[in-house]
Amino acid sequence: MSMSDTLGDMLTRIRNGQTTNKKVVDAPASRFRKNVLEVLKREGFIRNFEEKEMRPGINFFEIELKYYNGKPVISEIKRVSKPGRRVYSSIKNLQKTYNGLGISILSTPRGVMSDNEAREANVGGEVLCTIY
Repeated sequence: MSMSDTLGDMLTRIRNGQTTNKKVVDAPASRFRKNVLEVLKREGFIRNFEEKEMRPGINFFEIELKYYNGKPVISEIKRVSKPGRRVYSSIKNLQKTYNGLGISILSTPRGVMSDNEAREANVGGEVLCTIY
């Protein structure tokens, strides 16, 4: 069965893994997912991720989840732009997530980046998800 929302699937795997206090979750690999995971790692929401080979030609990411005092670092992770409804925002109209405590991840012409990086680069784009 084909999957229409691969990013939403990965975010759900992270959300479910943190509610069950798992240390590591797996997700199928793609370049787009890798870019999103790099932003999550840079912003400190996950510990690390590593690409591994399941069988020849099939790769997956092993994502190490991050906890602080036994509680997940990510308290809320929501998909904003979905396959049926794309959400775009200019940098002027981009809202801060939880008054700057959370981040939004954007897909811009300069690549996938957090809302803080997009403000510095003065570039808008598609709002993929919000994390708090």
